Amino acid sequence: MFGFLNVNKPIGMTSHDVISVLRKITKIKQIGHSGTLDPFAEGVLPVAIGKATRLIEFLDDDKEYLAQVSFGKNTSTYDIEGDVVFESGTRVCRDEVLEALKNFEGEILQMPPLYSAIKVRGKKLYEYVREGKSVEVSPRKIFIKSIELKSFDEENQLAEILISCSKGTYIRSIAYDLGKILFSGAFLSKLVRVRAGNFKIEDSVTLDELKNGVEGHIFIPKFSLAQYEISDDEHEKILHGQFLKVENNFSDGDTIILTYNNEISATAKIDKDLIKVKKVFR
Repeated sequence: MFGFLNVNKPIGMTSHDVISVLRKITKIKQIGHSGTLDPFAEGVLPVAIGKATRLIEFLDDDKEYLAQVSFGKNTSTYDIEGDVVFESGTRVCRDEVLEALKNFEGEILQMPPLYSAIKVRGKKLYEYVREGKSVEVSPRKIFIKSIELKSFDEENQLAEILISCSKGTYIRSIAYDLGKILFSGAFLSKLVRVRAGNFKIEDSVTLDELKNGVEGHIFIPKFSLAQYEISDDEHEKILHGQFLKVENNFSDGDTIILTYNNEISATAKIDKDLIKVKKVFR
């Protein structure tokens, strides 16, 4: 098998749990995913099967989430799974939330949660927390393409927010920072990933559906890399590790996808007037 699955991860499973289930279903060990989802989150999880795992790095990495933010409290993890560490009693209104969301538009610096897998000096941040050790964390540059308040329940102090963002964005931190701006405290109470690159939730499949067979659900997504269709002779050459002559207007250093009979055959890099193959799939 070679290709991708658009899996709708259920609440309560880790992303690795999903991979374990798929390995049992397919009897294939070489399976990987793009973009980890926390256990309490649900939605789109792009999964690669077979040699397609070597294409994961070339997937479009922008994401879109539907987040539910609860105001009035902070938790240790910035989400519903953490312990409550602060209660304000301060209530917020729709207009205040709308105004505060303007702080998250475009390129911003974001402090990641301490309960995260980001490594500092070779160690994950959450490991420092569990050991009771302090560690200096630097803010990271992220890009918020759009952030929209979809609904606001003033009685229960719940906001539903649609966020389109770059790779590496922590929606938990957006919830925490939103509460900080409004002096109310806030945490992420629900999260649905509705899109990851070209993978959309309306096209996703559940694990229960995949238990009846995965073949009909495997596909090759669109890649933003340039593609070059190779001939029979060129295909033979790349199978034997030979370079190809550049016959298109590629730029030096470009990474491209080589196709053969309109199917992905390899990835390659342009080196002056040569196409140097990096990964061969078939």
